[in-house]
Amino acid sequence: MSYAGLASRLNQGRSTRYDHASVRRWVRDNAIPRGEAPRLICQVLGSAVGRTLTFADIGMDRGGYRDLSDTPLRAAIDQATALWRGDHLRSDAVERTRPLVGPASTAPVFAWENPPDDTDVSHHGPRAVGRSDVARVRAARDRYEQMYRRVGGIPVRPRIVAYLHDQVGPLIRGGYSDSTGRELLRATGGLVALAGISAYDADRQALAQRYLLFALRMAKASGRRGFGGYCLALLANQAMYQGEYRRVLQYAQTALRGAHGHLSPALAVDLHTLQARAYARIGDTSSSHQHMTKAEQIQIRPEDEPPETGYVQPGLVETQHADVLRRLGDLAAAQTYAEESVRASEGTHLRGQAHRLATLAHVQGERGNAEGAAATGHRMLDLTEGMESGRIHDRVTGLARALAPYDTSDVRAFRGRAQLQTQSEQ
Repeated sequence: MSYAGLASRLNQGRSTRYDHASVRRWVRDNAIPRGEAPRLICQVLGSAVGRTLTFADIGMDRGGYRDLSDTPLRAAIDQATALWRGDHLRSDAVERTRPLVGPASTAPVFAWENPPDDTDVSHHGPRAVGRSDVARVRAARDRYEQMYRRVGGIPVRPRIVAYLHDQVGPLIRGGYSDSTGRELLRATGGLVALAGISAYDADRQALAQRYLLFALRMAKASGRRGFGGYCLALLANQAMYQGEYRRVLQYAQTALRGAHGHLSPALAVDLHTLQARAYARIGDTSSSHQHMTKAEQIQIRPEDEPPETGYVQPGLVETQHADVLRRLGDLAAAQTYAEESVRASEGTHLRGQAHRLATLAHVQGERGNAEGAAATGHRMLDLTEGMESGRIHDRVTGLARALAPYDTSDVRAFRGRAQLQTQSEQ
């Protein structure tokens, strides 16, 4: 469609006088016309390409976000497919994705917790979708999760996004009953959440946030409250990394309240440890200890857990509590927990072991045991060599900085090796 062609279609039946120069200005200067023009542009272009377009799709989303709290399911699905299609094609709109702050970051969470729910998610489409299709999506999520744990989110995210674009997109647009649709949305949401985790690990935080919020919207449509709690736990983990501690508490408390009776024990443990860590950061020692105690009182039975909570592996609670106690200044207790987390993590996936070793090394360093910290750091490097992960990169560089004041041969050897490893990842 030419610039003049778009302008003439916008003017049809209206008193507006858009011309080719108007459209050129919108494209060239990223300008956003006033009034109804952005909505009309979505309609005209959407009709031409045969699908619903959003303000974000056409680059005219003033807030960088369309409020998912009041978005009908089909519109939300269209927005999600547009996101992963743009991510797959590396579109400029996706590359320029901005983080959501303030009400925009919490409105979808409020919508998940509160009515109305989706009463019918069935859909009429060109391809009949059955339970075998749903099973394939679930299997793909499990396969990509194992890949993520081995090599990190940077190389895995493009593969997940390509699968969403090539395989899941046609299913979402297909024909299915209400019951099959809920299972499909649950399976798709799991894969979308994993795309968010991988984007987070690749330090694409704004993009990760969008994926996780779309996964939360699919969780609501699926009717699986526990899965919604899982999505909120992921959002809380991201907020913790970004230093948004009040938001961590809001996300975690909403998950525990909104999914009460549906959360798996492992997920409940993670939500309490997240709150313990957040309270420690804001200096509320009493609340921090309360949530540590609650986490320790919950018994996890791995055989009863859904696939997504596999990240809550042996040693995770101990390493989280070690981090809390380190922040609160109780270094002796922190080391006890950190050492137990390393012992308990034998046989778990490499990423988890690396994070536990990093926590132990930090505690050892803060207690003045530079040689022990360097030795623990070398063990971490042995596990992470060749892994492409933004979070592991952060743990390695963070430990190297923390040990910089100790000018010993052991520390210098560790820092030199850490520098070589992180440089080779870039």
